[in-house]
Amino acid sequence: VLQSSSSLKAPYEDWLLTYGLSVSPFHMRWQTALFNRQFYNWGRWKPKFLYLWFSMGMVFGIVAMFGSVILLGKTLMQTLTQMLTEAPRAQNDRMLQVVVSVLSSGFYVRVCFVLLSCPHQQVPGVNLPVSQLTYFFSAILISGVIHEVGHGVAAIREQVRFNGFGIFIFIVYPGAFVDLFTTHLQLISPVQQLRIFCAGVWHNFVLGVASFMVLFLLPAILFPFYYTGVGALVTEVAEDSPANGPRGLFVGDLVTNLQDCPVYNVEDWNSCLGDISEKSQVGYCVSAATLQQLSFPARVYRRLDGTVECCSNNSLTDICFSYSNKLDSHLYACLPARKVIEASKVCRTNMDCQKDFVPSFCVTPSLENQTRLIRVKHPPHIDMLYVGHPMHLQYTVSLSSFVPRQNFLSIDLPVVIETFCKYLISLSGALAVINAVPCFALDGQWILNSFLEATLSSLIVEKQNRELVGFLILLAGSALLAGNVALGLWMVTAR
Repeated sequence: VLQSSSSLKAPYEDWLLTYGLSVSPFHMRWQTALFNRQFYNWGRWKPKFLYLWFSMGMVFGIVAMFGSVILLGKTLMQTLTQMLTEAPRAQNDRMLQVVVSVLSSGFYVRVCFVLLSCPHQQVPGVNLPVSQLTYFFSAILISGVIHEVGHGVAAIREQVRFNGFGIFIFIVYPGAFVDLFTTHLQLISPVQQLRIFCAGVWHNFVLGVASFMVLFLLPAILFPFYYTGVGALVTEVAEDSPANGPRGLFVGDLVTNLQDCPVYNVEDWNSCLGDISEKSQVGYCVSAATLQQLSFPARVYRRLDGTVECCSNNSLTDICFSYSNKLDSHLYACLPARKVIEASKVCRTNMDCQKDFVPSFCVTPSLENQTRLIRVKHPPHIDMLYVGHPMHLQYTVSLSSFVPRQNFLSIDLPVVIETFCKYLISLSGALAVINAVPCFALDGQWILNSFLEATLSSLIVEKQNRELVGFLILLAGSALLAGNVALGLWMVTAR
């Protein structure tokens, strides 16, 4: 058996070497020279423009190096404060959240954070929906490829030999790398080195800005095919959603109002639900005659949370309402919800309901704490009456701000573009910020070393002293990044 294994090992290794493959535990990579000619074409295209382009990248990289230290320092303080306070602030108040991965690229190891550009960024393997994994890994791969293309093209522009380009998978996370001739890198000036080392974070920044512009201009880009500003289009309703049912929401419905809050797009939907969740339950204007006609005697009792119930637990159509008159401020009536709410004006007090001298009351659903009765308008269908926590409705119903002009157009295409752009902004921005940190094994290490060589060579003559200064800064930067990673992961997994 041992002899057979040895005889197979050599051909297998030769086969891997022939195709540029390398396989090791948790890591697989592929390197090729197939794209070398294309890289050389890019690196020799319009030399003056590329000089200006990568000089701008050098300035950005140096600024990003200092900025990333300030950002990570502030984030670390916020995380520590959040851990030590009894009532921590919302997750969205944190500037960075550890999300992604360890990306290994040659002698680099990249720890990727995700900038919270939206409130629903989540952690793969912890709470990221399976439906989002394609966006997540595609954005990681594209961000990594654009990053390495920056290094490769800048190196060719500075006359550094380019050996090849490759793609790797570390555990399950994809990435890219370029192979440069190290001796050439060491022979060029520190400023030339800076252009090469800063090119990766610069290209990630540009990719993030380009994705943001596409996201911002998407209504104009899709205007010939989709229109906006008329409501939020339902694209998916989860099977376990309270909005799922014969009187609920369906794919293709256009939501125009939540209570008295108008909905023109998805942002309005989220904002309205947030306001409904934070504020007390609104009431509905009901005339005294209608109230007397619809109400029927019922036993009043208190729930465990102190709220009042006056309807039978078996009722699926009736809800307990509270109201007040001039004599008593704590009256309750069990009423059929749809008959009371449909076509009724929302109110906060009885004064909101006085009209045409018709005696009316503001009746408010008496529900459990955090539970709300929400009237959802989606014409031409009958209003949906939702009873539950507003956030459950938000997380189980997917919507789009784009309404197709023609029936054959996909309602999912704008959502796909929007979601992918948001992931590109987050992940590409994350690579730009984190790789700029002056930390061992990140681009920031080489940016810092070259920066010190370019600026301190006349002030600190001895190279060993300059290297010592760089080592101390890298040590502090590494500790800062490690502290953010450790506390960030603890905060994520502790939930």
